[in-house]
Order: sequence, then C-alpha cells, then structure tokens
Amino acid sequence: MRATVTTDDSITSGLQDLYVRHAPAALRLAYFLSGDREVARDLVQDAFVRVAGRFRYLRQPDEFDAYLRRTIVNLHTSRLRRLKVERSSLAREATLPVPGAVEEDHEVRDEMWHAILSLQPRQRAAIVLRFYEDLSERQAAEVLRCSVGALNQLVVRAMVNLRARLGEEAR
Repeated sequence: MRATVTTDDSITSGLQDLYVRHAPAALRLAYFLSGDREVARDLVQDAFVRVAGRFRYLRQPDEFDAYLRRTIVNLHTSRLRRLKVERSSLAREATLPVPGAVEEDHEVRDEMWHAILSLQPRQRAAIVLRFYEDLSERQAAEVLRCSVGALNQLVVRAMVNLRARLGEEAR
C-alpha cells in the first residue's frame, strides 16, 4: 500500500510534523552511535533528507521512525567504512618517502632566490609561473598576457641571466 499525497503543502506539513516528532529520538540514536554531537546532527539531517525524498514511496508510512532509524544506522556504517578507508590510505601515504624532502643547502636556496629577485620583473614572473607555480606554457602566457613564443623568450633570457649570475658567484 502506497501513501498518496495530492499537494506539496500537505507533504511539507507532513514532513514538518514528522521532523518535530522524530528528530529528538533520531538525534539521540545518532549521538549514541557516533559519540559526537556534530556527527550526530549530520547523520540525522542526511537521514531525514533521504527518507523525506522517499516519503511518497514508503510502503508503510506509519513506520517512518523505523525507516529513519535504519537510515541513520546505514549512514553511520557507511561513514565508518569511509573513515577506515581514509585512515588506511593516510597510513600508507605516511610510509612513503616524501619527494623533495632532501635537505637543501639553505645558502644555495638563498643564493638562487636573490638571483631570481635580480631579474627583470617580466622575466622573474615567467620563471615563477613556469617553474614555481608549475603552469603550462599556455597558462603562463595567458597570465602574462603575451604569446607562448614571447613567454619562452622571457624564460630563455631569464635562464641565461641566472646562469651568468650564479656562474659569476661560483667563481
């Protein structure tokens, strides 16, 4: 037997009544499951959204509280599974070596940064966009409002200037 409702106002009114009647018990259940008030509120909200969306199709509308409880438990179980997957993924990533975690010589880094700062502003921008921001040639050219060829010329000139400056300082 399906519940049939003819107007949206009666559906809204019915859902409001259901919320007023069932929200406190649903919140209590969700809190007992999760142990966290914010998580419990989220579970109840998500459960009401899911059950309310299916309200017209409930086989036994009088058993709304049972549907709601089951939905809260299912959402909580799904949340726990997601958390377990996230934790195992984080644990796996924690064992991987961090790329670029090699101890850099701070003097070399500072020297490079000062050399970059000595470049002309557009050359510096081209270098920063291409190598520090890791933009494609097209993206960097769009930011600088120039053609890809002009961007490449800026990068080439900047590299020549950097090599000259860093080569002079190495001597």
